[in-house]
Amino acid sequence: MIIIPARLASTRFPQKVLADIGGLPMVVRTAKRVAHLDRVVVAADDELIISTCQAHGIEAMLTSTTHKSGTDRIHECATILELDEDEIIINVQADEPFIEPDVVQVLMSKLQTLQKKGEPFIMGSCYNAINAESAQDPNLVKVVLDDEENAIYFSRSCIPYNRSGRASYFGHIGIYGFSKRSLKEFCNLADAPIEDIEGLEQLRAIYHQKKITMLKVSSTGFGIDTPEDLKRAIEIFL
Repeated sequence: MIIIPARLASTRFPQKVLADIGGLPMVVRTAKRVAHLDRVVVAADDELIISTCQAHGIEAMLTSTTHKSGTDRIHECATILELDEDEIIINVQADEPFIEPDVVQVLMSKLQTLQKKGEPFIMGSCYNAINAESAQDPNLVKVVLDDEENAIYFSRSCIPYNRSGRASYFGHIGIYGFSKRSLKEFCNLADAPIEDIEGLEQLRAIYHQKKITMLKVSSTGFGIDTPEDLKRAIEIFL
């Protein structure tokens, strides 16, 4: 199951999920990128997103306007849909119109493997290698890993600090996966101070000592965080 949370009133870039990219609204283009993999539902906070998705043949559902994070939004959607507790749910961000289907597929497969092994909490995401210049961009979230490729920390800052001169940098890709049971557990956790400080919802899991499995992938896609990103995306389709 793939659920795409879509919020109209984005604080940094209002209505960006409806921005036109090569003749399609951003959220529609994102949904169509992965529609062949599994059932896709857009979980939206506004009827305008619903009607836009439906006009392009994309299933969409209205959710609360008060959710703090996209993960809370997909949890409401999964609850309304009455998904099985063992269902693997992939959260693809609405502002990732270039997400590679192979990335979604490999994350889905990894989480299914963890589920078969009986892991008590199933949450995963992806990352790729980035250069030092990209690591300075606060719109590109960085992740530091342990020796089993679980996330230690995510930040908008450049981490790790390169005192030794030998640092490698990893960029977080805007995709998450959960089992339905773990998604519910995540959303019932108390908000974390570091989550609010960084503006990164995944830090809630780390704060409460929950494991986030990370997969290294090759990806040339990019999220649309700024008007400059949108301009770059549009130019690809010219």
